[in-house]
Amino acid sequence: MLELQGITVAYGQARALWDVSMHVRQGELLCVVGPNGAGKTTLVNTLAGILRPISGRIVMDGRDITQVAPHRYCEAGIALVPEGRRLFTGMTVAENLDVGSLLPAAKAKRRESLGEVLQLFPALREKLKSPAGELSGGQQQMVAIARALMARPRLLLLDEPSLGLSPLIVTDMFRAIRKISASGITIVLVEQNVATALGISHRACVLELGRVVAEGAPDELMKRSEIRRAYLGS
Repeated sequence: MLELQGITVAYGQARALWDVSMHVRQGELLCVVGPNGAGKTTLVNTLAGILRPISGRIVMDGRDITQVAPHRYCEAGIALVPEGRRLFTGMTVAENLDVGSLLPAAKAKRRESLGEVLQLFPALREKLKSPAGELSGGQQQMVAIARALMARPRLLLLDEPSLGLSPLIVTDMFRAIRKISASGITIVLVEQNVATALGISHRACVLELGRVVAEGAPDELMKRSEIRRAYLGS
């Protein structure tokens, strides 16, 4: 479905990703893990079209999208849930969700999509008319994910969805992510909560200093003692 071919990304003269090659299969939940500063957020922002690589290619369904405008990534079916949620806090929950369905194809199915996200996150049903900024952190994260789903994406990028949430809410969040994956949406999940993320993933990729240092099935990676100690926190 999606393939990175030798991607290098830099902030000025400082390189953040070095010759990264990886792929995401249709319907797969790929978890990207690694220490702070490994380049995980840079990776998802590049996949979302926010950052431009200085070399390499991004191929979606056989089409090179490396140089297309960021909004064309949305049209290709890619949606990002950024770190920190980035909601429109002065707007209501319903208005935030509407923002996610502005593309014509998504707008045509706005009512259907709203029903689906409220089924996934029933706590939002009573909050639709509330300003997003008045919600709890967990509820705001629900809105951020629901807003992305309103775009009816084929590929969902999740950047640290459990950041700053209580353990109980984290459990609910990962349960929702598992349901999204089961619905057939392809997911790239960047997450510091490594054990839980690996537990719901089909495959994992380990980044260190902007390079892919290991990838494979989660259980296989966990069998490698050097990977557990250095990158997976155990």
